Amino acid sequence: MPKLADLEKGQIIGTRTVQLSRADLIRYAAASGDHNPIHWNERFAQQVGLPGVIAHGMLTMGAAVGLVGDWAGDPAAVTDYQTRFSKPVPVPDPTQGSPDTPTAQLEITAKVGKLDEAAGTARIDLTVELVDGEERAKVLTKSQALVALS
Repeated sequence: MPKLADLEKGQIIGTRTVQLSRADLIRYAAASGDHNPIHWNERFAQQVGLPGVIAHGMLTMGAAVGLVGDWAGDPAAVTDYQTRFSKPVPVPDPTQGSPDTPTAQLEITAKVGKLDEAAGTARIDLTVELVDGEERAKVLTKSQALVALS
């Protein structure tokens, strides 16, 4: 587990690339029980004003905070996690290949936002961006995890 004394504000503690496929969405729906058709039916998603099938918000949140739990060495060290959804994560149907072919990519960066020595905690600020070629768009904002450290 990282030591509070070894950290400084602004320090990047990790990055991660997460690729998502339509099959990932189906597996997540089965595990979570969230079978909303916006996560698997293109026509329905477009009828409700979305660009197409989108990833589950909790899947996106989990991918982001997983980086923090891995860095901390213990997911239970993450004592609080908050975020706002700012943009959906479209997962297009692959034009070639199988439903397991990734068609969406998230870039996650975690950095130290605040240290509280008295409480023994570090606030980790997460940047989560959807990468589409040269374009990047933040899909989570004010994404922060509080980690208990020694």
